[in-house]
Amino acid sequence: MKASSLKFLKQLLDSPGPSGFETAPAGVWRTEAERFADDVRADVSGNSIAAVNSSGTPRIMFAGHIDEIGLMVVHVDDDGFLYFSTIGGWDSQVLVGQRVVIAAKGGLVDGVIGKKAVHLINGDEKNNATKVKDLWIDIGAKNKTDALKRVRVGDPAVLAAPAMELPNGKLVSRSIDNRIGAFVVLEALRQLAARKPKAGAYAVATAQEEIAWTGGGARTSAAELDPKVAVVVDVTHATDHPSVEKKEHGECKLGGGPVLSRGSAVNPVVFEMLVETAEKEKIPYAIRAAPRDTGTDADSIFTAQRGIPTGLVSVPNRYMHSPCEMVDLRDLERAAQLLAAFARRVTQKTDFTPR
Repeated sequence: MKASSLKFLKQLLDSPGPSGFETAPAGVWRTEAERFADDVRADVSGNSIAAVNSSGTPRIMFAGHIDEIGLMVVHVDDDGFLYFSTIGGWDSQVLVGQRVVIAAKGGLVDGVIGKKAVHLINGDEKNNATKVKDLWIDIGAKNKTDALKRVRVGDPAVLAAPAMELPNGKLVSRSIDNRIGAFVVLEALRQLAARKPKAGAYAVATAQEEIAWTGGGARTSAAELDPKVAVVVDVTHATDHPSVEKKEHGECKLGGGPVLSRGSAVNPVVFEMLVETAEKEKIPYAIRAAPRDTGTDADSIFTAQRGIPTGLVSVPNRYMHSPCEMVDLRDLERAAQLLAAFARRVTQKTDFTPR
């Protein structure tokens, strides 16, 4: 990966932006997009949209959600301790003992997640899993009045876990799910800017996927763009580490290339075109079965408007929804290459009707 792209990626990953509060990473994304895209804008739903060859036909939509899971302050007690709820799906055990960053109106506020020390826990409590209601955030406040000078109810927070490189091309961050998808779709657009396709290509950093019970930013942006075809980029569970049953979850490893979903919310013609493109470009890939739903923006886009032919390309990710999510940089490059090559194959005559 080019040093400039890696620098952008790390800045994107480190920007606090849980669902509903994506403005910081969205701003980073749009600033980068303005370096090469023909048109860059935001919409009222919090989505960011960049286009290359916007006058071209048909329209192709690449979507990766830019939000991450996080926390939200729900109460400040008289002693200045902050009680919180979760934004998105958390394993509460992951939260114990973590440092946090609160995105307050006046700027970022540091804090730590507190819990009763092990010395003070009786035998019965030791055998019980920690619940979110047993935890609080300590920002070093003297009392409630002091705390409210810096934070207020409804402020979002994320774990303080900056991006970290490990050997063999591995990258670790708290927000890989799915800041990575937003990164990949923009990198694909960067490649298309260098050699424009006949189609109009749109990269969308969608908002609120982690809480998207009604479709979130994916549905609203798909309704606005009304593309002929869409490809969603998200992460999927890598199964190349201990204690994962491959017979249940399939085989998927870091460095093995992008993962192409087949089944629910995936148009079969789009799937086959992605497979053919990967093989033509000599990009390694894996296939993942999606018999019910995908749990991604693809579910929302596939049924938007009168139905949008949709594909799903995923990046293998270890330790999802933790501060230690891990990907292989090669998979990001390959996913972007696949999307760009796919876009160059789509013409006005391409028929995505399953037959």
